[in-house]
Amino acid sequence: MKKVIITVDYNPNSEKVVNKGYELAKMMNAEVCLLHVLSEMRYYGIEYQPFMGYEGYAFPVDYNIQEEFVKVAEDYLQQAKRHIGGENISTKLVEGDTANEILKYSNEWGADLIVMGTHSHGTLERIFLGTVASSVLEKTKVPVYLVPTGEK
Repeated sequence: MKKVIITVDYNPNSEKVVNKGYELAKMMNAEVCLLHVLSEMRYYGIEYQPFMGYEGYAFPVDYNIQEEFVKVAEDYLQQAKRHIGGENISTKLVEGDTANEILKYSNEWGADLIVMGTHSHGTLERIFLGTVASSVLEKTKVPVYLVPTGEK
Protein backbone atom coordinates (compact mmCIF):
# COMPACT_ATOMS: atom_id res chain seq x y z
CA MET A 1 0.00 0.00 0.00
CA LYS A 2 1.67 3.14 -1.23
CA LYS A 3 -1.12 5.75 -1.42
CA VAL A 4 -3.35 6.70 1.50
CA ILE A 5 -6.20 9.21 1.42
CA ILE A 6 -7.08 10.74 4.75
CA THR A 7 -10.48 12.44 4.68
CA VAL A 8 -10.95 15.51 6.84
CA ASP A 9 -13.97 17.58 7.69
CA TYR A 10 -14.46 20.55 10.01
CA ASN A 11 -15.22 18.41 13.04
CA PRO A 12 -12.56 18.93 15.74
CA ASN A 13 -12.21 15.14 15.87
CA SER A 14 -10.60 15.28 12.43
CA GLU A 15 -7.32 15.80 14.24
CA LYS A 16 -7.63 12.28 15.63
CA VAL A 17 -8.36 10.93 12.14
CA VAL A 18 -5.38 12.76 10.63
CA ASN A 19 -3.03 11.62 13.38
CA LYS A 20 -4.09 7.96 13.22
CA GLY A 21 -4.16 7.93 9.43
CA TYR A 22 -0.73 9.49 9.13
CA GLU A 23 0.70 7.11 11.74
CA LEU A 24 -0.56 4.19 9.66
CA ALA A 25 0.71 5.69 6.39
CA LYS A 26 4.15 6.29 7.91
CA MET A 27 4.39 2.63 8.93
CA MET A 28 3.70 1.69 5.30
CA ASN A 29 6.01 4.41 3.95
CA ALA A 30 3.03 5.59 1.90
CA GLU A 31 2.24 8.84 0.14
CA VAL A 32 -0.61 10.74 1.82
CA CYS A 33 -3.34 12.94 0.40
CA LEU A 34 -5.50 14.95 2.78
CA LEU A 35 -8.92 15.16 1.11
CA HIS A 36 -11.68 17.59 2.02
CA VAL A 37 -15.05 17.66 0.29
CA LEU A 38 -17.06 20.86 0.21
CA SER A 39 -20.73 20.09 0.07
CA GLU A 40 -22.33 21.35 -3.09
CA MET A 41 -21.99 25.11 -2.97
CA ARG A 42 -25.56 25.66 -4.08
CA TYR A 43 -26.59 24.79 -0.51
CA TYR A 44 -24.50 27.63 0.91
CA GLY A 45 -25.54 30.42 -1.44
CA ILE A 46 -29.17 29.54 -2.05
CA GLU A 47 -31.33 32.20 -3.62
CA TYR A 48 -34.99 31.26 -3.72
CA GLN A 49 -37.99 33.38 -4.48
CA PRO A 50 -40.37 33.69 -1.54
CA PHE A 51 -42.36 30.48 -1.07
CA MET A 52 -45.29 29.56 1.18
CA GLY A 53 -45.21 33.12 2.48
CA TYR A 54 -41.59 32.70 3.63
CA GLU A 55 -39.16 35.34 2.47
CA GLY A 56 -36.09 34.09 4.30
CA TYR A 57 -34.17 33.46 1.08
CA ALA A 58 -35.33 36.54 -0.80
CA PHE A 59 -32.22 38.53 0.00
CA PRO A 60 -29.36 39.43 -2.29
CA VAL A 61 -26.78 36.67 -2.37
CA ASP A 62 -23.08 37.42 -2.20
CA TYR A 63 -21.79 35.54 -5.21
CA ASN A 64 -18.26 35.69 -3.83
CA ILE A 65 -19.32 33.34 -1.05
CA GLN A 66 -18.13 30.31 -3.02
CA GLU A 67 -14.67 31.81 -3.33
CA GLU A 68 -14.62 32.45 0.41
CA PHE A 69 -15.63 28.86 1.23
CA VAL A 70 -12.91 27.56 -1.07
CA LYS A 71 -10.28 29.83 0.51
CA VAL A 72 -11.26 28.70 4.01
CA ALA A 73 -11.17 25.03 2.97
CA GLU A 74 -7.79 25.39 1.24
CA ASP A 75 -6.37 27.13 4.30
CA TYR A 76 -7.76 24.34 6.50
CA LEU A 77 -6.07 21.68 4.36
CA GLN A 78 -2.74 23.52 4.42
CA GLN A 79 -2.96 23.86 8.20
CA ALA A 80 -3.68 20.13 8.53
CA LYS A 81 -0.66 19.43 6.31
CA ARG A 82 1.54 21.65 8.52
CA HIS A 83 0.14 19.87 11.57
CA ILE A 84 1.40 16.53 10.27
CA GLY A 85 4.72 18.04 9.26
CA GLY A 86 5.85 15.03 7.26
CA GLU A 87 6.92 14.34 3.71
CA ASN A 88 4.96 12.96 0.75
CA ILE A 89 1.79 14.82 1.74
CA SER A 90 -0.51 16.45 -0.77
CA THR A 91 -3.93 18.03 -0.38
CA LYS A 92 -7.04 17.89 -2.51
CA LEU A 93 -10.22 19.94 -2.30
CA VAL A 94 -13.27 18.78 -4.22
CA GLU A 95 -16.91 19.84 -4.28
CA GLY A 96 -20.00 17.67 -4.32
CA ASP A 97 -21.60 14.80 -2.48
CA THR A 98 -19.10 13.75 0.17
CA ALA A 99 -19.25 9.96 -0.23
CA ASN A 100 -19.33 10.10 -4.03
CA GLU A 101 -16.40 12.51 -4.20
CA ILE A 102 -14.31 10.43 -1.81
CA LEU A 103 -14.90 7.36 -3.97
CA LYS A 104 -14.30 9.25 -7.20
CA TYR A 105 -11.04 10.82 -6.07
CA SER A 106 -9.73 7.62 -4.49
CA ASN A 107 -10.16 6.00 -7.90
CA GLU A 108 -8.59 8.92 -9.82
CA TRP A 109 -5.60 9.16 -7.48
CA GLY A 110 -5.11 5.40 -7.32
CA ALA A 111 -5.50 5.19 -3.54
CA ASP A 112 -4.69 1.92 -1.81
CA LEU A 113 -6.45 2.90 1.42
CA ILE A 114 -9.04 5.44 2.58
CA VAL A 115 -8.88 6.69 6.17
CA MET A 116 -12.07 8.20 7.57
CA GLY A 117 -13.57 9.11 10.90
CA THR A 118 -16.83 7.71 12.17
CA HIS A 119 -18.97 10.16 14.11
CA SER A 120 -21.26 8.94 16.85
CA HIS A 121 -24.68 9.33 15.31
CA GLY A 122 -27.78 7.88 16.89
CA THR A 123 -29.42 4.74 15.54
CA LEU A 124 -32.41 6.54 14.04
CA GLU A 125 -30.17 9.05 12.29
CA ARG A 126 -28.14 6.22 10.75
CA ILE A 127 -31.30 4.40 9.63
CA PHE A 128 -32.92 7.41 7.97
CA LEU A 129 -29.94 9.42 6.79
CA GLY A 130 -27.11 6.93 6.57
CA THR A 131 -23.55 8.08 7.05
CA VAL A 132 -20.75 9.05 4.74
CA ALA A 133 -18.67 6.17 6.10
CA SER A 134 -21.36 3.59 5.40
CA SER A 135 -21.92 4.96 1.89
CA VAL A 136 -18.19 4.74 1.15
CA LEU A 137 -17.99 1.23 2.61
CA GLU A 138 -20.88 0.04 0.44
CA LYS A 139 -19.29 1.18 -2.82
CA THR A 140 -15.52 1.25 -2.36
CA LYS A 141 -13.07 -0.90 -4.26
CA VAL A 142 -10.23 -0.23 -1.80
CA PRO A 143 -9.90 -0.92 1.93
CA VAL A 144 -11.21 1.64 4.39
CA TYR A 145 -9.63 2.29 7.79
CA LEU A 146 -12.25 3.77 10.14
CA VAL A 147 -11.13 5.84 13.11
CA PRO A 148 -13.78 6.10 15.83
CA THR A 149 -14.15 9.74 16.85
CA GLY A 150 -16.84 9.44 19.52
CA GLU A 151 -16.47 10.80 23.02
CA LYS A 152 -15.74 7.38 24.54
